[in-house]
Amino acid sequence: MRVTALRAARAALWVVLLPAELALVVCLLGGVRITGAVLLAAEALVVCVLALEAAVMWPLYTARRRTGDPRRAAALAAVRAVVPVAVRRLMMHELRALHSLGVWAVRRRHRIPEGALPFSYTEPQTGTMWAFFFASVLETVVLALVIPWPLVHLILLVVGVYGTVLIVALHAACVTRPHVVGADGSLRLRYGALFDLPVPASLITAARVERRYDGGGLVRVGEDGVLDLAVGSQTTVTVELAEPVEFVRPLGRRGSARTLRFHADDARAAVAALGRKPVTREPVGPKQVRRQPVTPERTAPSSTPGPPA
Repeated sequence: MRVTALRAARAALWVVLLPAELALVVCLLGGVRITGAVLLAAEALVVCVLALEAAVMWPLYTARRRTGDPRRAAALAAVRAVVPVAVRRLMMHELRALHSLGVWAVRRRHRIPEGALPFSYTEPQTGTMWAFFFASVLETVVLALVIPWPLVHLILLVVGVYGTVLIVALHAACVTRPHVVGADGSLRLRYGALFDLPVPASLITAARVERRYDGGGLVRVGEDGVLDLAVGSQTTVTVELAEPVEFVRPLGRRGSARTLRFHADDARAAVAALGRKPVTREPVGPKQVRRQPVTPERTAPSSTPGPPA
């Protein structure tokens, strides 16, 4: 019974509530006159859907509260039970991408620890992203000039502007979230706000420069436990692991891989950074002196010999 109610709540949320609210808001913004009966019916429909959502979420919320979960954790668990994981992840990806616009504007990068080395991966896709940007701007302007109907004109204008901003945000997320090799030799693979995989240094057994051109999507997993994180359909670095690591795909599916292939603009520098030894410092006690690197001392220049007797 609960499963049926949960499915009905999800269907009502994405088939009835959101389209009805979006259409109502667009009509009001476009100056369309809506009669009181239509407005009342629409609001009644929204109230019914929200009541169904609350009826499904409340038992889940109270059950989590009985187990001792905080209110926020219980509320998030109830929302996760109703909203599909793919929809939640897409919303989070868009929010993080839009946040990256601000980070990009102030010329900063996202979470680069002290002593870590960032490695960019945007070179193969920069031209394509800017081509999409100019095409989106051109399409938005042309449609704004061609469409004569005010309501359709407004809808397409909002969609076009948001799509253009989102293209720039996706590129900004890739620029501000590079791959990171930590001071301890660990690796953090990223692709914008869509993919993030931390790999401990203890699992990395080998790294090499290996340029491969494979077609397919962004994240591909082979049957032999190979993860390809391609940019522009190419990878340049291959990392072998001692044991498989688990990761989460952009839409929520999980997988594991023992070999990682990814692209870095400077592949040789990335491989060299993965091969460096972590720097360790000895603790300094009360009677100990911090060791300084040994450097050859320079002696004073000898005096000029006098003339022979």
